[in-house]
Amino acid sequence: MMAFDWIGKWAEYSPEKVAIRDVKLAIDFTYKALNELAQDIAFNLHKNFGLVKGDRIAILSAFNAEFIALFSAAQKAGYILVPINTHLTAHEVAYQIENSQAKLIIFEDAFAGKLKDLKPPKINWNEISGSSKETYSNSISEDDPIFILYTSGTTGRPKGCIYTHKMLFWNSINTELRLDITSNDITLNCMPSFHTGGWNVLITPFLHHGGTIWLLNEFEPHLVLECLEKSKSTLFMAVPTMLKIMSDSNAFAEADLTAIRYFIVGGEALPIPEIETWDKKGILIRQGFGLTEVGPNVTSLHQSDTTRKRGSIGFFNFYITGKVVNEAGQECKPEEVGELLISGPNVSPGYWNNPEETTKAFADDYFKTGDLVKRDSEGYIYVVGRKKEMYISGGENVYPREVEKVLQTNPAISEAVVVGVPHEKWGETGAAFVIKKPGSEITEEEVLNYCKEYLAKFKLPKHIVFLDEFPKNATGKIDKKEIKSKLNQTIKTSNHENK
Repeated sequence: MMAFDWIGKWAEYSPEKVAIRDVKLAIDFTYKALNELAQDIAFNLHKNFGLVKGDRIAILSAFNAEFIALFSAAQKAGYILVPINTHLTAHEVAYQIENSQAKLIIFEDAFAGKLKDLKPPKINWNEISGSSKETYSNSISEDDPIFILYTSGTTGRPKGCIYTHKMLFWNSINTELRLDITSNDITLNCMPSFHTGGWNVLITPFLHHGGTIWLLNEFEPHLVLECLEKSKSTLFMAVPTMLKIMSDSNAFAEADLTAIRYFIVGGEALPIPEIETWDKKGILIRQGFGLTEVGPNVTSLHQSDTTRKRGSIGFFNFYITGKVVNEAGQECKPEEVGELLISGPNVSPGYWNNPEETTKAFADDYFKTGDLVKRDSEGYIYVVGRKKEMYISGGENVYPREVEKVLQTNPAISEAVVVGVPHEKWGETGAAFVIKKPGSEITEEEVLNYCKEYLAKFKLPKHIVFLDEFPKNATGKIDKKEIKSKLNQTIKTSNHENK
């Protein structure tokens, strides 16, 4: 038995305990059953598909019990999982599969159309396991990767973050110590399978500590509230958009959530009115902060401080070292804004096949998050902005440069600039400012339709604005700050609902 074989260990300790409940299928998987499935998968992938330690497996699917068993198979055999965002276009999916050099693609039938022209062998979940009782395992080093998780890049191409067994372990320990996770805990997961948050905020820490996970792959607020009540969930992870939709649901008032200790909220800060709404329901809010490359569970604000320290992301989690530095690399004083740097065993070694971006991401042993923060006199951390130009739309990270590169490939467009703007429902969305080529008559609708071919839905700009020229700064560069400051005067609000 290997040190990282978590499900295998719990199959010994608590074989009949429910590990996974598939809500849609109404099927329970005990730790024993899940471990046997994982062993079968590990062997089948080796014998029938020739996979060995270090081979990448791309997965285009929502969560299911087989996906969790595949994770366990990766812990046993040393396979590397590459979960692909199911919202991406076929172009975007192809890039990540080719970049990761995946040896096999596992897909959910609903997404088969996005994989038609790809070379690696493709199987659906029905083909992932065999009937052999044989096992296949390898010696695993803590520095071996278990995931490659793609994050959108400021260069316009997603970067594959290498996520190691060591990161997995220390993130789990950090999470358990700050959230008091035990084998008695139960959670409902409706986060996506392609996010580090979906895997590593609660699922993998729960599997490490022998908890129970209900899997729900659709976000219907009444169904989420019903499952939280039926499962007697003790912890629940959500992004602010989800909580707002849930509290607006007709089922909100009657839902019995007395088993909940608190909700964990990430992605962005939860507005105070929403915190107060849930407080009246008896639900405490535990806000946190993180990113793919460093855990992701970096900070946590204790639920007792939610109102007193409104807007704060709390303190660094247990085995994490962090500092806030100015442009000169010097540590900032209280209330001074600087970039957040993170160090510790939870930090990624870098990006897959991308040494240039890996080098840029580090300052000595510290990962440069690109987030601008400050600490108050008591040490509480507050996010005040983003050094990078990323914005968050409905909990999804969007990098303007990626959208701009797509727009600039349109033969009717001369230049394009994308900025994040406030959105009542999604927190932020994109506004694309476009300069047409001479003689072009391209319309807003045509620009949007072009984007739809190459970009996932959450990346699509909500507003298309045609300008004659872009404001420039003293160095001749396009001044995005000036564009944003004049947004209310220049934007032409469209009726497109792109979510």
